[in-house]
Amino acid sequence: MTGEELQAKLYQRMTAEQEQYRNWLLGQPPADILNHAAEYTVREDIVMEMSALELPEAHTRALLKSKTPLADVYKEWNKTETHHMEDLRDVIEARADAIIQAEKEKGQREGR
Repeated sequence: MTGEELQAKLYQRMTAEQEQYRNWLLGQPPADILNHAAEYTVREDIVMEMSALELPEAHTRALLKSKTPLADVYKEWNKTETHHMEDLRDVIEARADAIIQAEKEKGQREGR
């Protein structure tokens, strides 16, 4: 099996794993669904990234050894420190700055 075929197999397994998780999740009470919303989203992002990622063959083979490669990758991701909240803060501040700048420019055009 070529590296490309192995990656396709891994992607298909992860996609099937996510579909199974989705089906399970949809059978849960609404409050539980909300509690798992972030996990579902990150798992979706992992699957999406796998569709574009070109892993070395050794990495692909290693992940294929797992019965649940998607869950395993998610567990590892969940342990990592991200800058999500800092990124949100930066976007909030940038948006506020853009509004302030637009108001200043509007005021200057109107002769204030």
